[in-house]
Amino acid sequence: MHEWIILISNPLLCIIPILLAVAFLTLLERKVLGYMQLRKGPNVVGPYGLLQPIADGVKLFIKEPVRPYASSPILFLIAPMLALTLALTLWMPMPTPYPITDINLGILFILAISSLAVYSILGSGWASNSKYALIGALRAVAQTISYEVSLGLILLSTIILAGGFTLHTFNVAQESIWLLAPSWPLAAMWYISTLAETNRAPFDLTEGESELVSGFNVEYAGGPFALFFLAEYSNILLMNTLSAILFLGAFHSPLLPEITTLNLMTKASLLSILFLWVRASYPRFRYDQLMHLIWKNFLPITLALVLLCTALPLALAGLPPQT
Repeated sequence: MHEWIILISNPLLCIIPILLAVAFLTLLERKVLGYMQLRKGPNVVGPYGLLQPIADGVKLFIKEPVRPYASSPILFLIAPMLALTLALTLWMPMPTPYPITDINLGILFILAISSLAVYSILGSGWASNSKYALIGALRAVAQTISYEVSLGLILLSTIILAGGFTLHTFNVAQESIWLLAPSWPLAAMWYISTLAETNRAPFDLTEGESELVSGFNVEYAGGPFALFFLAEYSNILLMNTLSAILFLGAFHSPLLPEITTLNLMTKASLLSILFLWVRASYPRFRYDQLMHLIWKNFLPITLALVLLCTALPLALAGLPPQT
């Protein structure tokens, strides 16, 4: 009986804080964007607007879920649930104080599960049986798959530099120096690719509110739309946490050398605020510029850096490269 309680409670202790963090990230985004645009943002519901995320959640989940008559009913409902399930599953190998699981190939697990998110996007657009939703889904899939190429190559480079596939290896490898210092081009391309991977401005072509009206999830309302919303913001927090682990020495800080979890939270929070700053500062890219950036710029540079990261340790060790 005790084992069953642990089996049920451990995932809940991970999921509930993530959902709370997602809720208040939406409030933080609206506040930051408000002050950057010389306005207040939410400040009516609760003290300083702190209860606004709860009001938004209640509003979305009690709203009638409208389903198009011609849509595929089962897949139409499965797609948003799949999106949120995959977004929460990605947190399993993260080095939190009480991780759900300790996987030796944690980086590959995250890359594999994040690739499956494409199916929820494509499924939602196809199941809606709407031309607008399908075109939005195709745009989203093309963008997501394109930027996963650069993300995979950058991860390969960092794995070579750190010397292992586990997230704990990155923590040990960066005790003396963060990987950001010797590999800042990789870090810059990684951060830009995470912006595109999570559909954030200036790469929010799949959900451009001003002209596409959400693209692939245009037919969703109420609770199913809220599930897509939660999945997107959960992925933002995950990518920024992963960025802190890969390039910013996750648990190490000269100011707070002993409080390891607080160091990771602070770095991930600062990177998330930078996401919001980028959204307030830059206009949206055109789609051809988006594709040109990855296939003509990022792909050749990341391939060259992978070869460099592979050849440099061999050269330093005095060994000839293997053919």
